[in-house]
Amino acid sequence: MKNTQTPMRRRRAGFTLIEMVLVLGIIALLVGAGIFSLVGVLDTGKEGRVKGDINTLSAALRAYETSNMFLPSTEQGLNALWEKPSSRPQPKNWRPFLKKPLLDPWANPYNYRRPGQKDKGGFDIFSAGPDGAPGTADDIGNWDI
Repeated sequence: MKNTQTPMRRRRAGFTLIEMVLVLGIIALLVGAGIFSLVGVLDTGKEGRVKGDINTLSAALRAYETSNMFLPSTEQGLNALWEKPSSRPQPKNWRPFLKKPLLDPWANPYNYRRPGQKDKGGFDIFSAGPDGAPGTADDIGNWDI
């Protein structure tokens, strides 16, 4: 006797195109949400680095002041911490207080003012911030610490 029943098709193991598109869509959604939540992390890290650099520069300036009995002038700037100033006032006990100039996270040099505009009796050290222009709202200085 012949088998009159039609053979049942065997279902092949694997994923359908719809299942794969659905899974890839969910993964894309999760990655997008993760990136969106991490957007401000780098900016916070850069601000933290600026504050750390300003603390380092302030400590070096205080050591300079202790050694020479005065702070460098605005014209001498922070260069006085790694190069002996040739202009007045000339330090008598100069030594390098830093090995090299520090740059902010946006590759700009730090700014120095003596006497300071924010700290009238002392000095201002600040980064011009992401825009690179001093005197704008995004400046980060020793008055923020």
